[in-house]
Amino acid sequence: MRFSWSLEELAQWRWPHNWLSNRRADNRPPQNISAIDFSNESVRAVSLHEVHQWEQRWQRLLFRTLLPPHILTALEINPLTLCTPMGHHALKVFWSTEGNACRLVVRHRPDAKDPLIEMEMNDTPFNYILVAWLNINDLSASRFDVDKGPDGKPNWHGSGQRNIPAEIAALKAGLAPGQVRRGLRLLGRLLSRLETFMTVLNQEAFVAEPLTYHNAILLERAGFAYVQGRQKMGRIQAGFQPGGDLYERLDGSTPFRRREMAHSIRGRSWAIHDGILGTPWDGVKMVKRVGQQAGENSAPDVPW
Repeated sequence: MRFSWSLEELAQWRWPHNWLSNRRADNRPPQNISAIDFSNESVRAVSLHEVHQWEQRWQRLLFRTLLPPHILTALEINPLTLCTPMGHHALKVFWSTEGNACRLVVRHRPDAKDPLIEMEMNDTPFNYILVAWLNINDLSASRFDVDKGPDGKPNWHGSGQRNIPAEIAALKAGLAPGQVRRGLRLLGRLLSRLETFMTVLNQEAFVAEPLTYHNAILLERAGFAYVQGRQKMGRIQAGFQPGGDLYERLDGSTPFRRREMAHSIRGRSWAIHDGILGTPWDGVKMVKRVGQQAGENSAPDVPW
């Protein structure tokens, strides 16, 4: 059976007439038209634990809603089969033993050092889904080993032992903390697809815990609200103003504490990653209600 046709072939097809153009004189639709009433459909939120128990074909349909077709086709990944011309299946979903957490990975080649898209999600006690990690890589860009310690071992997304030389190189290349490669600037599109994913599961909202300052800013600009940490973000904004305590700590003692770091989101994030707050970056939790924009703006007029 064929699943693709040329534009010339499509132009020769005899397309069915729209039944709306053939209404009866009394404006009633033909009797062979039926309508499905969805008003009685259950809207109970579905957890990842339940999704884990679905048949594989239904899981595949669900997770495919997360993948932007134009990005897949640009890397010669068929958006329907999710396979490359060489037969490599680009999408893999890894489930926890309990089935309440999953990790989605898209690789355009089986030997690719980094995935194109990587996402981690898990259920929460309040029946919401937490997006714990979300990353999109420009695979054509240079790589910086900020995700590994000096010994070459993984450091858990930069939260473990730091690789200072790699971080300095990433800083100079215009990357933010935690980035191993330049991104594709598609976070907004992927978050939109996440909203569709959550809607399919009858989830009215989903939550996130940004691992860095700049991630929190990106999420608030994408419409997230703060569940926890809004006061902290306001304190950071005030601290980086001229005369503020964080501004005064930008003393040039490290490459991440230059005075100009106060004037950009990326610079502030590097300074915070370098420990300028005096305490670890944590305690920030955010929520995105499907179809709604929270309008948060903790760093007004501060460029990226």
